[in-house]
Amino acid sequence: MADTRRRVKLYALNEDRQWDDRGTGHVSSSYVERLKGMSLLVRAESDGSLLLESKIQPDTAYQKQQETLIVWSEADNVDLALSFQEKAGCDEIWEKICQVQGKDPSCDITQDIVEESEEEKFEDMPDAAPPIELPPCELSKLDEISEVFNSVLPSPIRREKLANAIEYEGYIKKIVDLFHMCEDLENFEGLHQLYEIYKSIFLLNKNALFEVMFSDEFIFDTVGILEYDPSKPEKASHRDYLRNSASFKEVIPISNEELRQKIHQTYRVQYIQDVVLPTPSVFEENMLSTLSSFIFFNKIEIVSMIQDDEKFLTELFAQLTDEATDDNRRRELVNFLKEFCTFSQTLQPQAKESFFKCFPLLQTLSNLGILPALEVILSMDDPEVRQACTDIIMYIVEYSPSMVREFIMQEANQQDDDILLVNLIIEQMICDPDPELGNALQLSGVLRILIDPENMMATANAWASVPFPQKTEKTEFLSFFYKNCMHVLTAPLLANTTEDKPSKDDYVTAQLLSLILELLAFCVEHHTYHIRNYIFNKDLLRRILVLMKSSHGHLALSALRFVRKIISLKEEFYNRYIIKGNLLKPIVDAFLTNGQRYNLLNSATLELFEFIRVEDIKSLVAYVVETFYEQLKDVDYVNTFKGLKLRYEQHMDRQNVKSSLDSVPSILRNHRYRRDARSLDEEEEIWFEQDEEEMEDGEAVVPVTDMLKNKMDEELDHISKIIDGKRARESENKPPSPLKNPTRSPSPPPPTRKFSSSPPAASTSPPASPEVKTNNGGITGLVDYPDEDSDEDEDDDRNSSIPAKRPRLAT
Repeated sequence: MADTRRRVKLYALNEDRQWDDRGTGHVSSSYVERLKGMSLLVRAESDGSLLLESKIQPDTAYQKQQETLIVWSEADNVDLALSFQEKAGCDEIWEKICQVQGKDPSCDITQDIVEESEEEKFEDMPDAAPPIELPPCELSKLDEISEVFNSVLPSPIRREKLANAIEYEGYIKKIVDLFHMCEDLENFEGLHQLYEIYKSIFLLNKNALFEVMFSDEFIFDTVGILEYDPSKPEKASHRDYLRNSASFKEVIPISNEELRQKIHQTYRVQYIQDVVLPTPSVFEENMLSTLSSFIFFNKIEIVSMIQDDEKFLTELFAQLTDEATDDNRRRELVNFLKEFCTFSQTLQPQAKESFFKCFPLLQTLSNLGILPALEVILSMDDPEVRQACTDIIMYIVEYSPSMVREFIMQEANQQDDDILLVNLIIEQMICDPDPELGNALQLSGVLRILIDPENMMATANAWASVPFPQKTEKTEFLSFFYKNCMHVLTAPLLANTTEDKPSKDDYVTAQLLSLILELLAFCVEHHTYHIRNYIFNKDLLRRILVLMKSSHGHLALSALRFVRKIISLKEEFYNRYIIKGNLLKPIVDAFLTNGQRYNLLNSATLELFEFIRVEDIKSLVAYVVETFYEQLKDVDYVNTFKGLKLRYEQHMDRQNVKSSLDSVPSILRNHRYRRDARSLDEEEEIWFEQDEEEMEDGEAVVPVTDMLKNKMDEELDHISKIIDGKRARESENKPPSPLKNPTRSPSPPPPTRKFSSSPPAASTSPPASPEVKTNNGGITGLVDYPDEDSDEDEDDDRNSSIPAKRPRLAT
């Protein structure tokens, strides 16, 4: 086990003069060859990485504060601090530092602190920063003391010298004695001067002086001096409040006297900072950083001491979960636990992590735990206790939602659904007695964090008691939530929407249902099939739209917002569900009932339909126009519904064009007789572009039938040219076939044309294929020979002035 004496937290002062936690580790001092000297080394306890490597410079001023802190400044104005877990470890490292610098370990500061720039500025001026001689602390010297204190504030070097002089001479005790004298004599002028002097001591920003001023011996005298503010008409009564009104409740006996004193001191110093001291100016605020640091480190010490006292925490949770504990006692215990959690909020993230992990009962392997204790508290009737419990749950869930989800999954295997922590949270949200649902609103925030997939681990979980450990946390927990918890969340909604209007329409019910709808809208946005299946199975959207008839406008708007969230997903599953159930009808009815009133319902409804138009959700556009256009066409103060109508007509025209093209004979669609299907005709593309522009502008549109007719004529002409060209090429490439007459001798070459009542005689070479045409004159066919006039040419000759040549019969 690591040496706890060397366990430290490393802090660095940021630009806002706040201490940032740089990590927890173990400190050592050793010679570092690279730095050529003894150095302080801090290695992280988590992975052993080097958090700090700082050479102990002989001229660096190291300060030991509160017995467990060592503070110093590195180069470039970097202020560092080591907070030790144990005083023995701090003393050991302090001796090493003093040994290197040749100082006595009994001192609390090794060097006089000066700013380098100031020192360089005045190094050639021997009288630039002379030692400060404090005037005698007497009534007659109050003006002189005040003048000395005020004169040193602009110079950091002189502030440091004054602080050292006050500490060395024990000047604070002398001022306190003088204060008692003035108060006994009712010397208000002197008391006002002492106030200004004491305020200047605060502005010296010296931790050693704060330790004296805030000690048990002088803390009330410090408060008393600050009661006599000359700018106030009357003296304040801060001491009376701290002594008599502010009572310290020890809900669990604190055996550690040092812890008790530290709690008292921290409360009183916090009171001085927040209440007693006047609001500081920008200049003064920068000079009070050490006061904030004093409070901050005190809180860390308190948390550490409580963490280390296992008996204290065990007793606390034992009494919380004990049924014999009376309500008043349990209320005190819960308020203490809440205060403890609130206390931790001031710590840095790493410190908060250590704080929450400090509870031995928080761990899943422990037999006790804070979450089981909170389950008991949350079911109590006391509203104050439930509110405090809600605050504690909020702190824990904000820190580690995965830890809470792990606990919920583990208890699901051991308990009924009704007593699961998450269901208890939902029930407390539903049953909040506050008409404004303040507690319910806070609990809904807890639920939102728990079901948010963004903070769920993507890697497989290692829950031994949960089935299917290979599944991710998101898959596992959401499946569990929709199976075991969603019915509890939606129960008030489903119970109130069994008819065509809300069963209960009072203000509190409307507020609660709005809260539930917000959570369901969150589920729609961040969950996928889980919420979709739940909506379909429960017909949830139809039930939600019943709330459009609520007399509370905010509830109707919540229902409308839920529908808008679903439509924004642009999923056809949801679109078909809406169309099939005619689920936009309640929205249209509410819109028409609202009439011409210009309100949120009017604007939200118009925005919903405008979204459908702009996003061109085709199925919903057709549904809205075909179902509701006649009711909405008179809404002309916006162009939304006319735009939807135009979108619908565009869709229909394109469908008609597609249907017409599909009805064209297959020969026209054959790829051999048309251009490449991948390239759209340029004129057709221009036509469609013009069509959309003209339809959107409301201008006349060219009839689709005329365009289709022209297109088909062009295609037919193109096909005819292809066929004629092919026939001409075949005629040129084949020789003529002579006709043989068996009964006559060879005759001169055949005439240009012949009628033939029978096929030509066979020959060794194949004859040309004739084109056979049937006519009314009994002629069986016309024979066209290559390289001769065609019959079509003869028809042309009949219409000319040249006598036509008559064909001869083929015998």
